[in-house]
Amino acid sequence: MLQSVRTDDGLRLWACREGDPGGTPLVLCHGGPGLWDMFGDVSALLGEPAAVHRWDQRGCGRSAPCDGPWTTDRFVADLDAVRAHFGLGRMVLLGHSWGAQLALSYTLAHPERVETLAYVSGTGIGPDADWHPGYEDGLRARLAEEPARLARWQELQARGALSEDEERESAVLRWAVEFEDRERASEHAERMADPWFPVNYACNAALNEERKRTWGTPELSAACAALDVPVLIVDGARDIRPRSAVDSLERALPRVRRVVLPESGHHPWVEDPEGFRDAVAGVL
Repeated sequence: MLQSVRTDDGLRLWACREGDPGGTPLVLCHGGPGLWDMFGDVSALLGEPAAVHRWDQRGCGRSAPCDGPWTTDRFVADLDAVRAHFGLGRMVLLGHSWGAQLALSYTLAHPERVETLAYVSGTGIGPDADWHPGYEDGLRARLAEEPARLARWQELQARGALSEDEERESAVLRWAVEFEDRERASEHAERMADPWFPVNYACNAALNEERKRTWGTPELSAACAALDVPVLIVDGARDIRPRSAVDSLERALPRVRRVVLPESGHHPWVEDPEGFRDAVAGVL
């Protein structure tokens, strides 16, 4: 069921509800920032025990274009507008990658509205130095496994403006490195890019800069230590972002369980759907 959610500042957000209408309310937060919901596979996996709610974040994908503001507080308010639109009192909140950071931020702001937080493939609560250099090394190492693909990606990166087709090609080249199954990596990345929407680079840049200023602080660690909400951390062991970065979050949380899927990369529901479903179904 497609919906149009209105935020308190009048912006239209794309959203939909799938799965079992009488099931556990599950709200998904996609990665990025600046991308869109790609959770069709997750909805199909979890839609039997759950009422799955998906949405495109502000200015991204199928949501209305806008000029921001690009702040975590604004995105937390948008997520709460989605919750309120669907009449959800408490919900299971699942975030992936940047969406895991957003879902954690929402849970810290509104713990009374979150039954359980499922934190998937995030990067912890430390500074970027905990994970970003390792991510860049892993990205280039994976691209270098296929010299022709690396050369093409470097060519696209070196250009100024790209056409829409070239932007999509560059994204698919980059996303393919996120999968441990190298034989099917390009196939998986192509599916992520279908349908394709323009990447919101202004959103991406602003929220990444905000994270550099506000993450990795004693205040954030203390807030996590005081969080009285159960949290499930799900990692793919083969994610090119160092999984050790998530240790900071695991140490801080008082009510936490962690599941590591050994043969998965950054999108564990794609490469180990059964393991992912078993992990998340336990909180539904």
